[in-house]
Amino acid sequence: MKRKLLRLLRTYPLTLLCAVLVWYLCLLKPPSLRITHFAGSDKVAHVLMYLGLCGTLWWEYLRGPHQLSVARRVVCFVCLPVLMSGLIELLQEYATRHRSGDWYDLAANTLGVLMAAALGRWVMPRLMKPRDGAK
Repeated sequence: MKRKLLRLLRTYPLTLLCAVLVWYLCLLKPPSLRITHFAGSDKVAHVLMYLGLCGTLWWEYLRGPHQLSVARRVVCFVCLPVLMSGLIELLQEYATRHRSGDWYDLAANTLGVLMAAALGRWVMPRLMKPRDGAK
């Protein structure tokens, strides 16, 4: 068990850091920022947050030697982040006083996960493939 945890920390350090940051931003009350808001700006932030988290996960996976089956990739790179998002929304609603859960936030998070999955499946491998003649 300890070896698996250490391997996970070595293989996915940036993803784990992003996940901690997502939990922090979603559950704790961050300081107020003076930025211009527009209708739906928080949904854009949710999409980008999960696109960044899952995009980092895909990048770290693709640069490593590990190969997962399609089913495991769906579970690890789509289902688990969406479940994490749903858990965070439930915790926001029922365990905090300064946050509220929102189905539209869950939908925006899921969109970010799916966008990262599309990029990780079809775009990132092509960008990361060594070019002919490169060592």
